Amino acid sequence: MSNDEIIYLKADMSTLTFDRNVKIGDVVTMECTNEPMLRQIKQKKLFTFPSKPDQMEMKNQVEVFSILKVIELIHEDYPNAQVESIGEQDFVVQYVVQQNRAKWFENLKLILVCIVIFFGAAFTIMAFNNDVSVVEVFEKFYKQVMGNEKPQVSELEIFYCIGLATGILVFFNHFGRKKITSDPTPIQVEMRKYEQDMNTTFIENASRKGHTEDVN
Repeated sequence: MSNDEIIYLKADMSTLTFDRNVKIGDVVTMECTNEPMLRQIKQKKLFTFPSKPDQMEMKNQVEVFSILKVIELIHEDYPNAQVESIGEQDFVVQYVVQQNRAKWFENLKLILVCIVIFFGAAFTIMAFNNDVSVVEVFEKFYKQVMGNEKPQVSELEIFYCIGLATGILVFFNHFGRKKITSDPTPIQVEMRKYEQDMNTTFIENASRKGHTEDVN
């Protein structure tokens, strides 16, 4: 079997794994015309996340790898293979511990989060309305248009509430689990930015401390 094939590697910046024993094929996408060689490389072990004491066993673990480490492992079996990387030079692998939690506990957390968000958003809206004196603006606007004093509840408050709720739904681009359009929501965009910044920090910190899994 020829082992001088060209192997193309593509590693994403971050990969999740639920298996403590990580193989190359679990975290790196590969392409090669030699299918038997490709299958063997994908099954080669890249790393094994260590077991920890009982109190730490249920926590996720993160490890940073250099793509050169993957190339080194490939060359152990196929020294003449040409390897070309078209992805990240350094990437993060996170071992996620699956925990079987009771459904009532997950529902309780969801309810608590909804309560906090509801009252937090309500307080923010009320503080904003008070800060810009929305009540006084409505009273003056109503008197100028209608020519008399504004009642306790008028069309302005009703349409303001409807417009506020509609604006929030349109801005966040989803209602419940259904999206209004196919565009990513602002929350999804911010979460992706946060994940990218977090992965970059993991990589830089590991590089500075010399904890990156790299070639010897």
